[in-house]
Amino acid sequence: MESIKEIFKIGNGPSSSHTIGPRIAATEFLKRNPNAKRFEVTLYGALAATGKGHLTDRAITDVLSQERTKIIWKADVFLPFHPNGMKFEAFNQEDKIVDSWTIFSVGGGKLADENTTFSEKHIYPHKNINQIMKYLYPNGLTFWEYVQEFEGKDIWEYLNEVWQVMKNSVEDGLQEEGVLPGELHLRRKAMSYYVKSRSYKQSLVGRTSVQAYALAVAEHNASGGKIVTAPTCGSSGVLPAVLYHLSKEHGFSDKQIIWAIATAGIFGNTIKTNASISGAEVGCQGEIGSACSMAAAASNQLFGGTPKQIEYAAEMALEHHLGLTCDPICGLVQVPCIERNAFAALRALDANLYAMLSDGSHLVSFDKVVETMKLTGKDLPSLYKETAEGGLAVVGIHKYNDEK
Repeated sequence: MESIKEIFKIGNGPSSSHTIGPRIAATEFLKRNPNAKRFEVTLYGALAATGKGHLTDRAITDVLSQERTKIIWKADVFLPFHPNGMKFEAFNQEDKIVDSWTIFSVGGGKLADENTTFSEKHIYPHKNINQIMKYLYPNGLTFWEYVQEFEGKDIWEYLNEVWQVMKNSVEDGLQEEGVLPGELHLRRKAMSYYVKSRSYKQSLVGRTSVQAYALAVAEHNASGGKIVTAPTCGSSGVLPAVLYHLSKEHGFSDKQIIWAIATAGIFGNTIKTNASISGAEVGCQGEIGSACSMAAAASNQLFGGTPKQIEYAAEMALEHHLGLTCDPICGLVQVPCIERNAFAALRALDANLYAMLSDGSHLVSFDKVVETMKLTGKDLPSLYKETAEGGLAVVGIHKYNDEK
């Protein structure tokens, strides 16, 4: 497996696959062709189908310049390697193509094609959680110590920056009001939800606050704010909401939170390695399901869970998101994406509590659920994988148009 830095990428929303990935690709292509007269960028498949709602074109033209860049949309063309394909072409002063590059945004802001997989730097010797746990117990380790052993102590500096950006995304989101970008004209809710949460009885303050925190980050992401992929932009509100709540309400230190982020990263990394975190590839189970699983593992560690209990919490959180479709209305990371962050944050805490009541023993392992998620994703029709051509994206938009 690669470094967990590949799971936690800092950037601007609203989509890791459709915004951060294309922006990185445009930056790389500009480095290759700094003197090009103009550019053409063709977007394919799922990337083209929902790209406008995800600000894909703006992410690219912000780098290459709007004046000399033409965006071509081909939503009905799916390239074999991955649904999120894009072709960059550079033209010289004689208007001849001097460079052409086809690359894919495969989730979490990561780029890949048929020729780049060999260059991935695998720093972990184990491929799944079962293998990792067989290594942990004889050595008396837990997951965050495992991360330190193979990443080195420098990982804590990086994860500290990740935590600071997560906290800022919660706090910034709680300070904003108004309408989110896009044709849905959806109003932000985080600030009012947080204010209302303070008036509930004590037993409900925590749960309602968690929802407000998740909404804050998800809304911040939807407006193009700075967030951390965890593991994607669309699911970036889940882990920060849970950790911010546990830090604020339960007094866990930044050091403890950063250790928990490392544990979350290992579980997210395992999902990415053995299945996918891309909504375009496996549906929203790969985004919100993975985020919930990561948050459940992190919270269980904070409350003193054993590796078996941590694995159980992560397994439950992912299992109960199996089959979740990716069908955003108008292709925007807003409905149902923002609410899903809030509910997944609560489900992560519930999975943690359930696992803590047990001794960690259970029938279906985390690795088996990851395998099931991959198979389920393959069986999902493409209509339900980020194309905005099925499910809520169709039924919801009809209702939306009727009410306009």
